[in-house]
Amino acid sequence: MGNESGSGGFFLRIAMIDERHGPLPVLLLGLTLLTGMIDAISYLRLGHVFVANMTGNVVFLGFAAAGVTDFSVPASLTAIGAFLVGAYAGGLAGRRQASHRGRLFWLAMLLECILMAAAWILNILGPQLEPAVSHYGLIILLGLMMGAQNAVVRRLAVPDLTTTVLTLTLTGLAADLPPPAGSRMRRIASVIAMFAGALIGGLLVLRAETGIALAVAFFLLVAIAVVAHAGRSSNHAWTSFR
Repeated sequence: MGNESGSGGFFLRIAMIDERHGPLPVLLLGLTLLTGMIDAISYLRLGHVFVANMTGNVVFLGFAAAGVTDFSVPASLTAIGAFLVGAYAGGLAGRRQASHRGRLFWLAMLLECILMAAAWILNILGPQLEPAVSHYGLIILLGLMMGAQNAVVRRLAVPDLTTTVLTLTLTGLAADLPPPAGSRMRRIASVIAMFAGALIGGLLVLRAETGIALAVAFFLLVAIAVVAHAGRSSNHAWTSFR
């Protein structure tokens, strides 16, 4: 595992960015795509609420408190609460895996796969449950997943790849001229990935069904987790926190 012919070398080839972060930039772009899909599902099918974009939820909460009928105080508060619990869990994992980025990322993907599978199953069982149970259950499961993802990605600290927030990314594209080496491509790729995820999620929800959108999101997560699994025991430089 100590040379470029092992899994670390494979990671560096697929990352095609720099050796400081190994496969993480590509994998985080995959999570950015996933975030676009998940927020499309939550906004279009769970009552105009985001499970990843907490800035949007706080604004929606204000709208709902003002009496705008398209938004719900309980739904927005549930999403924010679930996100915070997930972020706490992700932060705890980050503190316990403080010496190996690859292991931390793989554990996070394992947790996300479990939560995503639970959301998919809950959606399948939805017709047999009270509507509120299915509705709020999905918000909670997806909010937990996105909160944990945010905390872990924050701990990994790959520049320009937060997987959920694009405001600073877009600001950097315009404000940092010339941009730091490699950052422009990461920023542009992040915006494209989020757009593509929202597009795919929206099309699947509107032209197919929510269950299919959740299934596609689940298999995307599984693919990311499979790649991440190979890095959990790597000893290459990118696995060390700096």
